[in-house]
Amino acid sequence: MKKINFSDSRFSKMVAGKGFYITLFCSLLAIGVAAFIAYNRSLDRLSNEGQNLNMQVTTSSQNEWGFPDDDDADAVDHKQHDVPKDTTTTTTTATTTTSKKEPISTKPANKPVKNTQPMVMPINGEVINPFSDGELVKSKTLGSWKTHDGIDIAAKVGDNVKSMTDGTVKAIKEDPLWGVCIIIDHGDGLEAHYCNLSPGVTVKVDQDVKAGQVIGSVGETAEIEVKEDPHLHFGVRKDGKWVDPVKLINPL
Repeated sequence: MKKINFSDSRFSKMVAGKGFYITLFCSLLAIGVAAFIAYNRSLDRLSNEGQNLNMQVTTSSQNEWGFPDDDDADAVDHKQHDVPKDTTTTTTTATTTTSKKEPISTKPANKPVKNTQPMVMPINGEVINPFSDGELVKSKTLGSWKTHDGIDIAAKVGDNVKSMTDGTVKAIKEDPLWGVCIIIDHGDGLEAHYCNLSPGVTVKVDQDVKAGQVIGSVGETAEIEVKEDPHLHFGVRKDGKWVDPVKLINPL
């Protein structure tokens, strides 16, 4: 019987070729299995590290809110429900501490005190020239048109002039046009001008006066209204703007 020489036959070549692919397949399979095992081990390690990290964060959070190290689940759960309360307390404390560092001014605000005292007309008499409210009216003395920023109250020379309400004398002056004038600050943004007075006034600068108190008397010193009948020229400013004294004192 003839022996087959596998080293020279086609069969030997075929087996040798398939052996290479089998070896390659086995090698790849071994590499895949090794990679799969390494992947699973990595997942297990990451999972364990994540659990440890969560435990550390939980412990850190508890310590931050002042939680004691307590293994009692009920105690921990009870304190966790108190977190919002502790949070509010912590925030309030921080705010209070900050405000203590800031200087607090106890100086009262510089606001004018509202005058609650009654108001009276400075003299009893007829209003012969009303407040023009910015409109031009003809002056008997000047013969020209101008605004009349106050009212003229008819009176006799020497009649007493009263303060319309409580206030402080701001100025006493002799104006070249309006004659002897007393200016009183009545508070709440009110400033009254009592003009065409006699030289002998009964008050002085910085003096406090009461409502109805006599401050002077009617005169004939206002050159700008010298052709008018004897009267008191009475003007009032509210926050720096001329207003109608009649509507201010008798709004109805």
